[in-house]
Amino acid sequence: MSNTPNIFDYRKYWAECLLPAPELPMSREEMDSLGWDSCDIIIVCGDAYVDHPSFGMAVIGRALEAQGFRVGIIAQPDWQSPEDFMKLGKPNLFFGVSAGNMDSMINHYTADLKLRHDDAYTPEGVAGKRPDRAVLVYSQRCREAYKDVPIIIGGIEASLRRIAHYDYWSDKVRRSAIVDAKADLLVYGNAERGIIEIAHRLSRGENAKDIQDIRGTVLVKQGLPSDWRAIDSTTLDTPKVIDPIISPYTDTSSASCDKKEEKADEPQPIKLVGIDNHNLNQKDKTYIRLPSFQQVKKDKVLYAHASRVFHLETNPGNARVLVQKQDKKEVWINPPPIPLTTEEMDWVFELPFTRLPHTSYGKVKIPAFDMIKHSVNIMRGCFGGCSFCSITEHEGRIIQNRSEESIIKEVEKIKSTSPSFTGIISDLGGPTANMWQMACKDKPTEESCRRLSCVHPNICKNLITDQKPLVNLYRKARAVEGVKKVFIASGLRYDLAVRTPEYVEELVTHHVGGYLKIAPEHTEDDPLSKMMKPGIGTYDAFKKMFEKYSKSAGKEQYLIPYFIAAHPGTSNKDMMNLALWLKRNGFRADQVQTFYPSPMANATTMYHTELNPLKKIGREKVKTARGLRQRRLHKAFLRYHDPKNWDLLRETLVDLGREDLIGNKKHHLIPFPTRKGFQKSQRKGRRFHTQHTGLPPRAHK
Repeated sequence: MSNTPNIFDYRKYWAECLLPAPELPMSREEMDSLGWDSCDIIIVCGDAYVDHPSFGMAVIGRALEAQGFRVGIIAQPDWQSPEDFMKLGKPNLFFGVSAGNMDSMINHYTADLKLRHDDAYTPEGVAGKRPDRAVLVYSQRCREAYKDVPIIIGGIEASLRRIAHYDYWSDKVRRSAIVDAKADLLVYGNAERGIIEIAHRLSRGENAKDIQDIRGTVLVKQGLPSDWRAIDSTTLDTPKVIDPIISPYTDTSSASCDKKEEKADEPQPIKLVGIDNHNLNQKDKTYIRLPSFQQVKKDKVLYAHASRVFHLETNPGNARVLVQKQDKKEVWINPPPIPLTTEEMDWVFELPFTRLPHTSYGKVKIPAFDMIKHSVNIMRGCFGGCSFCSITEHEGRIIQNRSEESIIKEVEKIKSTSPSFTGIISDLGGPTANMWQMACKDKPTEESCRRLSCVHPNICKNLITDQKPLVNLYRKARAVEGVKKVFIASGLRYDLAVRTPEYVEELVTHHVGGYLKIAPEHTEDDPLSKMMKPGIGTYDAFKKMFEKYSKSAGKEQYLIPYFIAAHPGTSNKDMMNLALWLKRNGFRADQVQTFYPSPMANATTMYHTELNPLKKIGREKVKTARGLRQRRLHKAFLRYHDPKNWDLLRETLVDLGREDLIGNKKHHLIPFPTRKGFQKSQRKGRRFHTQHTGLPPRAHK
């Protein structure tokens, strides 16, 4: 890992003399004004172009520009024909294709599969400016526009679909995005290191199909190299199966666990070369063969097994190549990219961003930009490993930190250049608020570790959890002249926060604006274990510290907890107990989150297979809320105070034998089905995402 070249040490491409551009061009007129006859690289993206380091297309575009390449942007093109994809001309090197900062399907549909009516990444929040499965559609149009130009796909949508994956929207297993998009390469995760290497190699005349050895990339092979060792994935993690199944490593597209299924020809097994259980850690010229797409599509045990092996091979220090047969092709998944060093992170975030939407948008509002324009990203990655979250699968578990100097420099830049700055920094964070500068105490240990989380089921003894450096950073940020307030809006790991009381005191005293949102997600142990979240006792410990330091600061402040409904592993009884906890503690959830099975997450595997991939496959089945009525019921428990939910809740409480929770007294969860009871249940109060009733807990007992 130490031999990886720095991303700013490449010899610059010849067009460096024409750069940088005030903003990356979106039209031929802008290209002409810059003196460009063509673009070397064109990025096609589903978001509006905002030249800000929180937007992926801007980061990749500016990073490539800094290497000397002329980069153009085609933002939110009309995908009904290839015409819009030709407006900047033919790129000299490649098209870079991304759906944007959000997966296009999650951008379009709610967890209940209802169509959303807005899009925060589009001017004026207008919906419908990008297609479903945007990476696939954009790639097709690029190929129609210029069939001989290489296509490199990336971003969150491609990243989370780099392997055969369960697709919630079609309720089936789909192929890797690189196969369906017919792209030349897929770059996953934070892609600066990979895309810069690809650009330079293409500029030197290499064929995109021949670039096969870059970390953080996925490619398609017609055959496999004979000089590589293949490892049967079941030697790493053997799934327990109730019914006999055929070998998952046979070269067939019709195999399944169903013994009654007719088979045309007896499949011939794939020869696995040189398997030696004593040398499974040898990474050089070693790949792991996963069950094929056809097999995981038909067999949920094999799907869960493949998912588990995949997640155990995500540490860049010890991950091996994964290979999965999809139809007649072999999808070759190289190990994850080496995380950026602090020096490299500073280089990326100090590129010449305007921090504004492209001037062609005029004064039109872009909601996502308005939300983050005065925020500062201080790190990447998350070692929490929450099973429902895609951050770890995309950005990795190793925290990549910016330096204190670079962060303060960005705060000063916001103050001096933003026309709308009023002295408020809206956030100083990232995927998590308080993992900055946290790491394993021992590098060799970190590089050999295969834990899915550094903080579950307990905080690893090798993890540095001191948050005093973050306290110093907060103090320096608010000391910048012209800065009136610095808020912390990113998600907080309160189980880490309580390890450093000084951090909690600093946060509560200076960086909370009345309400602090945190996410315990549930109160019951069974769903929490499937989420890989700490027990509710940790929330109680943090709450005690929060209230103590709020009182010391003379401030009336509230914790606003967020919870998930219908997460795999959650029973009706679990949701009932959560509703009782909410009532006892004086909370009314106004907006609630229902579990959303995003591609490749461990919780999505639980949802699809009803097996637990956090353990050896077959050891534990997982209760899963499926179907509209069941998911609606779990959501109704979070909104126990809403009269629209009472009929459904009454029916369920009777089924659970808890009729004692139905009545018109304060200790009851919902009222009797009477007009009088309905009227008594109505209360007035202010509303926010999770509303505190203002009553002390004892008033609800």
